[in-house]
Amino acid sequence: MLEVKNLRVNYGAIAALHGISLSVSKGDIVTLIGGNGAGKTTTLRAISGLQTAAAGEVLYEGRDITRLPAHEIVKLGLAHVPEGRMVFANLTVLENLKMGAYLRSDRAGIAADMDYIFSIFPRLKERERQVSGTLSGGEQQMLAIGRALMSKPRFLMLDEPSLGIAPLLVKTIFEKIVEINRQQGITILLVEQNANLALEVSRFGYVLETGRVILQDESAKLRTNPQVKSAYLGG
Repeated sequence: MLEVKNLRVNYGAIAALHGISLSVSKGDIVTLIGGNGAGKTTTLRAISGLQTAAAGEVLYEGRDITRLPAHEIVKLGLAHVPEGRMVFANLTVLENLKMGAYLRSDRAGIAADMDYIFSIFPRLKERERQVSGTLSGGEQQMLAIGRALMSKPRFLMLDEPSLGIAPLLVKTIFEKIVEINRQQGITILLVEQNANLALEVSRFGYVLETGRVILQDESAKLRTNPQVKSAYLGG
């Protein structure tokens, strides 16, 4: 469904990605793990059109989207939940969700998706009139995922969904990510510092280091790989 070929990204004179290649099959959950500065966030930003690639290709469902602007990529069914959640702090929960459906005009479908989001994240329903800047970190993460789902994506990218969230809510959010994948058939590319959790819910994983893919394998095998265990799994 997604193929990244030899992707290179520069920030000024500094190379952030040195020719990354990866692929994600339809219906899969694939994870990118690695330390700070490995290039995980940059990879997602380049795929979703928020960062310009210096070289390489991004193919989505066989179509070259490397040079497309971000809003055109969203129209194609690829949504990005950014690191730090980035909810519209001055808008209510309901208004944030409606913003996710900005490109849609199918009222019945929008209403059905809103109901679905409230069913998987009942806490958002309880707080639908609340200004989202007053929500907890976990609630904002639920809202950011819900807002992305309102764009009716077939492919969802999540950047650090566990960042700054209480452990109990992290478990809930990851359960919901798996549920969204299984119930809705949405393909997921996940960036996550908590490598244990990421490899637990994904089928395949890539390990990034200083802008390069240094390892790739089935998630179950990466979890038992001595190199991965010592560097990312606390053992």
